[in-house]
Amino acid sequence: MLTVNRRHSIHKQFQATRDRQICRAWRVERHDKTGRQHRSARWVLAITGLRKPTCTGRMIKKCSLAVIGKVSAPASRIQDNFYGKFKRLFEKQGSVASNEELESRFFSYPDYLAKPDDFKKIPGSPVAYWSSGATKSAFEKGKPLGDIAPVRQGLATADNDRFLRFWPEVSFLKIGLGIKSRDEAKLSGKKWFPYNKGGDFRKWYGNNEYVVNWSDDGAEVHSFRPKAVIRNPGFYFKKSITWSFVSSAYFGVRYSDVGAVFDVGGSSAFPNEDDAFWLTGFLCSKQAFDFMRVMNPTLNFQVGNVSALPVLENAISPIKKELSDLSFRLIELHKKDWNKFEESWGFEVNPLADKKIKILSNVYNELMLEYEGDVEETIRLEHKVNQLLINAYGREGITSADLPRKQATLSVNALYRYNSEEKDGLSQRFKSDTLSELVSYAIGCMMGRYSLDKPGLILASQGETVRDYLSQIPEPSFAPDHNAIIPLTDQEWFPDDATNRFRDFVCTVWGEEHLQENLDFVAESLCLHAIKPKKGEAALETIRRYLSSQFFKDHLRTYKKRPIYWLFSSGKQKAFECLVYLHRYNESTLAEMRTDYVIPLTTKLASYVEKLEQDKDASTSAAEAKAIEKELGKLYKQQAELNTFDEKLRHYADQRISLDLDDGVKVNYGKFGDLLAEVKQVVGK
Repeated sequence: MLTVNRRHSIHKQFQATRDRQICRAWRVERHDKTGRQHRSARWVLAITGLRKPTCTGRMIKKCSLAVIGKVSAPASRIQDNFYGKFKRLFEKQGSVASNEELESRFFSYPDYLAKPDDFKKIPGSPVAYWSSGATKSAFEKGKPLGDIAPVRQGLATADNDRFLRFWPEVSFLKIGLGIKSRDEAKLSGKKWFPYNKGGDFRKWYGNNEYVVNWSDDGAEVHSFRPKAVIRNPGFYFKKSITWSFVSSAYFGVRYSDVGAVFDVGGSSAFPNEDDAFWLTGFLCSKQAFDFMRVMNPTLNFQVGNVSALPVLENAISPIKKELSDLSFRLIELHKKDWNKFEESWGFEVNPLADKKIKILSNVYNELMLEYEGDVEETIRLEHKVNQLLINAYGREGITSADLPRKQATLSVNALYRYNSEEKDGLSQRFKSDTLSELVSYAIGCMMGRYSLDKPGLILASQGETVRDYLSQIPEPSFAPDHNAIIPLTDQEWFPDDATNRFRDFVCTVWGEEHLQENLDFVAESLCLHAIKPKKGEAALETIRRYLSSQFFKDHLRTYKKRPIYWLFSSGKQKAFECLVYLHRYNESTLAEMRTDYVIPLTTKLASYVEKLEQDKDASTSAAEAKAIEKELGKLYKQQAELNTFDEKLRHYADQRISLDLDDGVKVNYGKFGDLLAEVKQVVGK
C-alpha cells in the first residue's frame, strides 16, 4: 500500500485549516480490476475547519484515506476507475471530544472500500462511503417520495417582525383555526393564521407557535413583494407533514392538520388522505433519518433531499395499515402532550387542577405515573414503526429499532425536555417546573384568561372585560380580578395580591381541609429549582417570594420574551410591582393602578414607617433597635422610589395610551418607558 512519508501529511493539511470549523480530508487510490493499486493517487480536501492539528507531529503511514467529519463531496470529482478506502472517525459533528481521540480512531478504526459507481446510486452522488448495500438498493429501486406527496418550500415574508406573531400576542378572535382553503380564509375575515415555521426538534405533533398575517388572502404580504417571496400558495391551508429545515441533531417531522400557511423553515409534504399517516410514520422513522444523513450529512433537511427519499411501495404495502395506526396513535400522544401546556392554543386546564384527588402531592404522583406511561408507550410504538420499516427495507443488523429515551419528544419526558443524557436531578427540576406551571395557570384564572369552570381560553381578545367573562360563566367558583391588575409585593399590603389570591385558588380547587398541606407542597416544590429554600420560612412566604422574585422571569421564558402578563415595577427596591393582563388592558388601566394601589400604598408605607420610628425610639434593646433601623433604611428607599414611580405613572396615565395587539408585544411593551420591568429583554433596545 502506498504510504505517506513526506511533509505533505494529513497533519499539514489540518495545520493549514486550523481556524475553520471542521476539516475533512481523504485520499483516493486507483486500483485496477484485480484490485492492484496503481502508483498514482490524488487528494480531495473539503475544508470546514479544525481548531488544532489532529495528528500532532506523527506521520500517517499505511493508510489510503482519512475522513475527519462527514464527507459529502460529489463523486463526479473521482474517476470511475478509482477505489477509495475510507475511515469514519465520528458519525455526528462534534461527537468526538478531542483531537487525541480522533487520532486514536484514525489508527484503530476499520476501512471502508467504495467506488464512484456506488455513490452515483444516491441522489446528488454524495461520497457516502459508509452506506450499506441495502441503502444503495433502496435508492435504486424505490419510488421518490416526491412522486407520492409533493414536497414544497413555503412563504418567505422578508420581514417577520411585521408579518409574524406568537399566537398569544394577538386577539384570539382574530386567529383563524381549522381553515381548509385560501378562499375560506379570505371569507372568514380573520387576520392571523397558523404558520408552520420549523422550530426545535420535535416529532409527530407540535411546534404550533406562530401565526402569520394572511388577511385578505395575504394582501399585505403581496404588497411587500419582491422582498417577500410567496412560494406555492396553492398548498396553503392543506393538510401536510412538516419539518424543521435546520437541526442540530435529528429529523423533526410533524403531522399538521388543515389550516396552516408554511414557511421555508417549515417546508412541507402534501400527501393525499390515504397516505398521510403512514407517510408521517415513514418520515419520523430512523430509516428515513438514515437516508437523509446519507444524502445530506449537514443536517439541513432540504426539500430536494426529502423529495428524493426512496419509498419501496411493494415492501410497504403489506404494512401500510399497521404503520398508519401506529402513527395515528403517536400523533395523538404528542398532541395530548403539546396541549398540556399554556403555549398551545389547545390548552384547556392545568393537569394538576384537573384531578379529583384533594391532596396535591398525591395528584402530582398520579400525574407522574400517567406521564411515564405516555413516554413508555411512545418508545414502544416508535420501536414498532422502526422495526416494520427495517424489515421492509432489509436493514436488519444495520439500523437499530430502539428509540433512546431522550428522543421520545414529549415535553413530559424530562430527558428530552432538558436535553439531558442522565436522569439525576431532573425529577426535582421537573417537579419544580410543574408547580411553577400551576402558579402560572392560577395567575391566568385570576386574570380571566382561564377558568376553573370551563376549559380553554375565556378572555383572550383585546378589550374583553369581566362582563364578557360572566356572560360565559355566570357563577364562577373562582372569580377573575375586576380590572386584571394583580399586585406582586414582597410584603402583604393588599388583600387581593397574587399570594392571597393563590391561596384562595388552592382552597377552591382542593378544599379547605388540606389547604396547608397543599400550600406546603407547592412551596417545597418551588424550592427544588425555581428558588432557593430559606430556613424557617412559612409556605405562603415562600410562594410570595417566588411570585415577587421569579415568576416573571419564568413567564418571559415560557412566552419567549413576548409576555402576556406585564410586570409594572417601581424599580430596584420593589416598592410596588403588579401584573397587568395585556388582553384586558385599556386606556384607564394606569389610572386605576394608581388610584387603587400606588396612592394607597404611599399612605400605608408612611404609616408603617411612622410606627417603626416610634418602636425604635421606645426600644430598650440595642439589637432590636438595630434591626428596626435596618428595616427603616429599606423603607426610606422604597418611599423615595414609590414617589418617583407615582410621578411617572401619573404622566403616562394622563396620556391614556392605547394598544393595538396586532402590533405585537415588542412594539406595545415599548410604549411605557421604564414603568415596565425587563424592557430590554422584550423590546431589544
